[in-house]
Amino acid sequence: MRTGFYWDETCFWHSGGNYAGLLPVGGLVQPSVANGLPESPETKRRLKNLIDVTGLSRELTMRGAAPASTEDLLRIHPQSYLDRFKAASDAGGGELGRRTPFGPQGYEIAAQSAGLSIAALEAVLTGDLDNAYALSRPPGHHCLPDYPNGFCLFANIALAIESARAKGLATRFAVLDWDVHHGNGTEAIFYDRADVLTISMHQDRNYPMDTGAFADRGTGAGEGFNLNIPLPPGCGHNSYLEALDRLALPAIRAFQPDVLIIACGYDAGANDPLGRMLCHQGTFSAMTRRVRDLAADLCGGKLMMAHEGGYSEAYVPFCGHAVLQEMSGSAIQAADPFGDVFPLRQPDAAFESFVSSQLADMASALA
Repeated sequence: MRTGFYWDETCFWHSGGNYAGLLPVGGLVQPSVANGLPESPETKRRLKNLIDVTGLSRELTMRGAAPASTEDLLRIHPQSYLDRFKAASDAGGGELGRRTPFGPQGYEIAAQSAGLSIAALEAVLTGDLDNAYALSRPPGHHCLPDYPNGFCLFANIALAIESARAKGLATRFAVLDWDVHHGNGTEAIFYDRADVLTISMHQDRNYPMDTGAFADRGTGAGEGFNLNIPLPPGCGHNSYLEALDRLALPAIRAFQPDVLIIACGYDAGANDPLGRMLCHQGTFSAMTRRVRDLAADLCGGKLMMAHEGGYSEAYVPFCGHAVLQEMSGSAIQAADPFGDVFPLRQPDAAFESFVSSQLADMASALA
């Protein structure tokens, strides 16, 4: 299995240090002594470090990529937004949207992040690689065309799709987002289109609180090509796999995409500060096996993942390692340090039954 891993050191240099957690500093909010935003470089840097230490990186095709060009960016983002972003970046940084601060060279780093996703998807679609993982930072799935949002400054996955389409590499794309937060940006960009299926599995009313409803199914030509699977706080391993098996994977199979793209966030992990779910390394491993096997059935194994959220710097690397192990078919493991704890902290049978009934109702509504 030829699995690509796309990364760039400059993506770890993206900064947003005028926050303490999710609160802008100032007034009565004391500055953080650590990294400011929860979206720190450490979760992703430590994933890269871990695959190096275990030796998994030696079994992957490790690559960099060129930054997204202005031509690439204009396929999603208007010139007015690019101009505002570049001017603020050249002036030392700022914040143009909601919870999206950036420092010097913020524009260039965000373009580099998008470039990783663009290159990863292209390599998969041309057959250069079987599948690929983009360690994109800053993330992208909350970003609207003209409004950065939720740590996301460019719409990485949407940009990759439009680049691939412009090059004639594919015509039908399925995006499955399992970040704990709703993938509102990706949804909005493709909401009126029938050639991109967007699916988001997320904690209900986490972020953004006003998007992500099951009833939001697309509009115009895109009606029926958007699927939200809002899950109640406290869901764990079994509920996530049931949501995949009952709703997400059948929808992808029915759509018959040319490629399957995963917005791969790890903030559904049991100790994530920005989520209230109970997933663990085994959950991400099992989900990856399912999408890998589905891609093999539907589109010749064409699978690309773009790293999104996940804010536990100690735990995210172990979940990411499991995903890459499954993608590549490697035997190299990084044992779950919470393997004897998190599987025991799952919801009780009554709660799982409640969630199962909700998923059954959603499936019935789609039938």
